[in-house]
Amino acid sequence: MAAGGSYSIVEYFGGDDGYRCGYCKHENGNFSHGMWSHTMTVQDYQDLIDRGWRRSGKYVYKPIMNKTCCPQYTIRCHALNFHPSKTHKKTLKKVNRFLSKGEMPVEKHDEGHHEGEPMDSVHEEGVQPPPQDPLKIDHSEVQDISTSPDTDTTNSTAPTTPRDDAEKTTNVTPKPGKGVDPNRPLCRKAKDLRKERRLQKEQQKQQEAVSSTVNPAPSKSSSNQPKSLEEFITESLPSDPLHRLEVRLVRSNPPSPQFKASFDASYQVYKLYQMAIHKDPPDKPTESQFKRFLCDSPLEAETAPDGPDVGYGSFHQQYWLDGRIVAVGVLDILPSCVSSVYLYYHPEFSSLSLGTYSALSIFEFNEISKHYFCYFSVFSCAKLLYGQYRPSDLLCPETYTWLTIERCIPRLDISAYSRLNENARAGEPSTGLLGRVLVLHRRTVMPYAAYARKWKGSNDEKEVEQYASLVGQTCAERILLYRA
Repeated sequence: MAAGGSYSIVEYFGGDDGYRCGYCKHENGNFSHGMWSHTMTVQDYQDLIDRGWRRSGKYVYKPIMNKTCCPQYTIRCHALNFHPSKTHKKTLKKVNRFLSKGEMPVEKHDEGHHEGEPMDSVHEEGVQPPPQDPLKIDHSEVQDISTSPDTDTTNSTAPTTPRDDAEKTTNVTPKPGKGVDPNRPLCRKAKDLRKERRLQKEQQKQQEAVSSTVNPAPSKSSSNQPKSLEEFITESLPSDPLHRLEVRLVRSNPPSPQFKASFDASYQVYKLYQMAIHKDPPDKPTESQFKRFLCDSPLEAETAPDGPDVGYGSFHQQYWLDGRIVAVGVLDILPSCVSSVYLYYHPEFSSLSLGTYSALSIFEFNEISKHYFCYFSVFSCAKLLYGQYRPSDLLCPETYTWLTIERCIPRLDISAYSRLNENARAGEPSTGLLGRVLVLHRRTVMPYAAYARKWKGSNDEKEVEQYASLVGQTCAERILLYRA
């Protein structure tokens, strides 16, 4: 439960049927566990993606790694220690040449191969929003069974969470986030922050020059200091370039005025991208599909005293070229990372390697916001991506521990699926967790042990046990599993 009194609420769907794969186009080779998230706190989603879960709209899914045709591993890039490679520097110079002189490269494909995750048909055809929304119940009647006088809980194990004191209330109201704190200063544009930091650096150099004249001392040459990513991005860019590129971060849920004003322009770019890059027929990338999978989000908007000025939640990072949108990165800003959901761009500018450029822009944002990690989802055939953004780790699909890329590549060279952690004892035990799973039934929050005693005909133990093993103990005891 979030500090403000909000629970995450999900409905678990399992994952027995196969669907069309967005990578290899196998008609029924894509297997994943899934659940519909009616609402979710950013901390709960952070904990879920640390166990291999991802989201597409409000649908949260976890690939069945040892069964699906194209296993998708979560890659965690250490943003604060990241240094651009030669390929990255070439991409930045290519974009800067276009902006300053209008030189369009000859290449027709994104060299970075960072186009986001294809829209798997499991997200389009296999899943529809549940007919009953638990958020539409009378929240004034929601209660925690642990304080209900007419409920026998003597034989049940109460859920244990890091915030037990906050959860022991008589009336618990699952509610969406309150949005960005209006008392916090507005988010400033990245280019303004860059200008301010350049001025600060120039002033610092002047002060150092004066002090070195008065008190000369041996010092390390500034030319030997590694450049920051923002310095590479703005390098060789004149003060009055031929084209102007502006990066805007707009909140998509709840939609900000800037997001609403640019919705149609953003959708048109998405439609062109899907038809040109993924060969979708014109009637497939509809506006409702775009909204459902790239605009809708279960994540609550939250803020924290030590968090980024824009707050936590779901955003669109828009790239405006001379007043028009040419690319959009769909991002989730979470307590410990920035998670990349999807990227789409105008096919007319595909030779600019906007996929790689957008990834580097995310790293630059992390430098500003002091986030430690960037999360992407990669499938095992894309080995080139493994070496692109270092230092990085891959998530072991069985132990949910992080291992360096260097340790994982030899195993993935042998097999597309692998238990990456060699330690046989690694991983958390899942025994005895069933009774402590937190459920929501008839406006009442209770552990599954109490639910099973009150409604003995449920016959859903195996399903709930599978759900608990996949989300892990922390989330099982904190997220509400809705029972109709």
